[in-house]
Amino acid sequence: MNDPTREGAFALLSAVLDRKRPLDEALDALPEMPSRDRAAAHRLAATTLRRLGSLDAVLESHLRRQPPLAVRHILRLGAAGLLFLHTPAHAAVATAVALARALGFSAFTGLVNAVLRRIAQRGPQILEDLDTIRLDTPAWLWQSWGNEASAIAAAHQAEAPLDLTLAPEAEAPAGSVRLPTGSVRLPPGTAVTELAGFSAGRFWVQDAAAALPALLLAPHPGERVADVCAAPGGKTAQLAAAGAKVTAIERNPERLQRLQANLARLRLSAELVLADAVHYQAPAPFDAVLLDAPCSATGTIRRHPDILHRARKQHLKFLAAEQDRLLAASARLLRPGGRLIYAVCSLQPEEGIERVKAALRDLPFRLAPFMPSELPALPEAITQEGLLRTSPAMWAEYGGMDGFFAARLIRL
Repeated sequence: MNDPTREGAFALLSAVLDRKRPLDEALDALPEMPSRDRAAAHRLAATTLRRLGSLDAVLESHLRRQPPLAVRHILRLGAAGLLFLHTPAHAAVATAVALARALGFSAFTGLVNAVLRRIAQRGPQILEDLDTIRLDTPAWLWQSWGNEASAIAAAHQAEAPLDLTLAPEAEAPAGSVRLPTGSVRLPPGTAVTELAGFSAGRFWVQDAAAALPALLLAPHPGERVADVCAAPGGKTAQLAAAGAKVTAIERNPERLQRLQANLARLRLSAELVLADAVHYQAPAPFDAVLLDAPCSATGTIRRHPDILHRARKQHLKFLAAEQDRLLAASARLLRPGGRLIYAVCSLQPEEGIERVKAALRDLPFRLAPFMPSELPALPEAITQEGLLRTSPAMWAEYGGMDGFFAARLIRL
């Protein structure tokens, strides 16, 4: 009997680990299945990716020789269900055996059955002697996070909640918690499209940290603001809802269509431009620019655990070069005295402070430090230099937040 949840989870895991595809992209490519099965497949695959180092350490102690990669994936999924998702032992073992048979690995069903039964017998205590946060974090990331590494990596082990930004005067969905910065939060796994008010455009999905750059830009009604690399449109929506005249610039046509659809649902308007901002020629300078630049996205690992297995240190130099080009383009878009918010959802200094230092050296900008009084609900996120730096380890009492960096620069 086919099990769409396990088959879907296997397809997702294989897409990420074997073909280095983003998890969300792989999820969109799954065959049609009930939404409940799709959500369960995503949760199982995401948990496996989030805890892969620990899972492999557990499996190694039960394997005399390396099985085929597909069989290892089946074992990883089965162990993840047993150790982290409270799947009943009989169900975890039986579905893993059935999956091996369905994928053409009948010769390994005995191995799958035996290994998972031994893991089930010991249960989660099998993890007690393992340094799980180190095992689940690539060494280069751990080293790059310095003294914060342990707290950040520990925060990554939990599923992220669902955060929403409310439209002006909209009521928060039932069961949500309002966060100090104004976002509202619901439990992990909440289906946003099933919430009352979604179709009416009363809110949009946006991590609490991701909402901060637009808040710190603080647009005035009628101000001309460019949102560079705008899709999927959360920040565009914030700016438009504040009364700014927004030009949303996006070079990917499919992502621009998604942005357009999101704005239509929210009943907000902006000028949409399909262009690479590096080459875009604005008819007149803007009062302000919000640049949420493409980056390694290591600040979003809680939500996208596939980044642990796709990001590479050597990619940072290519991303930094693109960020520098976009900063230069933003300088050309601004009027003298206009302000730029440069932001990345990255924890890597190469994409944050180092890009700001390069911009101050090479471009006509000066730094305008943020003041803690501008973010009274989260003053600890403002550094001594006046930069925004959030961490997944912040707000543990609320369930954490994404890692974001932002700086405010003034065009000379």
